[in-house]
Amino acid sequence: MSAADTTTPAKAPPPMAVPPPVPPAPPSRKRAFSGTPWLLLAPCLLVLALVMGYPLVRLVTLSFQKFGQSQLWGFLPAQWVGFDNFTGVLNDGEFWAVVVRTIVFAAGCVIFTMVAGMLIALLLQRVSGWVKTLVNIALVASWGMPIIVATTVFKWLFDADYGVLNALLSKLPGVDLIGHNWFASGPQGLAVIMLLVVWGAVPFVVITLSAGLTQVPAELEEAARLDGAGAWGVFRYVTLPILKPIIVMLTTLSVIWDMGVFPQVFVMRNGHPEAEFQLLTTYSYDRAFVVNDYGQGSAIALITVLLLLGVVAVYMRQMLKIGEVE
Repeated sequence: MSAADTTTPAKAPPPMAVPPPVPPAPPSRKRAFSGTPWLLLAPCLLVLALVMGYPLVRLVTLSFQKFGQSQLWGFLPAQWVGFDNFTGVLNDGEFWAVVVRTIVFAAGCVIFTMVAGMLIALLLQRVSGWVKTLVNIALVASWGMPIIVATTVFKWLFDADYGVLNALLSKLPGVDLIGHNWFASGPQGLAVIMLLVVWGAVPFVVITLSAGLTQVPAELEEAARLDGAGAWGVFRYVTLPILKPIIVMLTTLSVIWDMGVFPQVFVMRNGHPEAEFQLLTTYSYDRAFVVNDYGQGSAIALITVLLLLGVVAVYMRQMLKIGEVE
């Protein structure tokens, strides 16, 4: 027997266990402050400060002063009166009538705009391509038309002597509107102005809602139909919840725009709106530049701004709720 046969074979050392790989540490959420976004926003913020900052400060200042023609021409210095302008405005019954009229007018414009815009947007989903193209061209053309031009066209349409609408309606059996003055009463005249506002606002609503309708999944609509839902059920339980953020945004913007309607009323009434046509914007203008009470005019304008800020606050709250649900 050789020595090689008697030698005990050496045992190999057991393999060492390889430790599991350590996962990389998650990146810290704390990021160093970067001034790049603020530098990019600086030109826009500067323009806003120059364009809106000084007028807003001047508006607030005038609302606490007695400022008329004598102060405007420099014969007398402006006199600080505290909250007297606001007290005088809030104790004026005519002001509250104007507030109610403005709210009713804006609510009517918003409701008709949203309903008409939704119906047209839904209709565009069911027509052929060339019809949709023609309707979109008409919408963009009406949306791009200047307000003064649109107001002039509507003045001609509803003119008592040469209006096309009176002539067309008079052709109906039993209807005689030749010489009818639509602006003889406040409700009829405001209805005409409301139609003008809705006509100019519908295109934006239709285009925005049409874009939103393209994001509604067809599978959800088909599943709702298979479950027995009709057209109204599909719209209520599928389409409407998906479009809710867009509808909230459009409704809020419409309220802000319709509360600030000025040129339509001013031009339609030839620069002198009667008492039954006064809205907050025209009423503030009259107090400042017709009565020459710039203090009260500024107070009315500031109250209008505060009302609109309340609308913006409601909008922000709704958007935050939608974000929490999502």
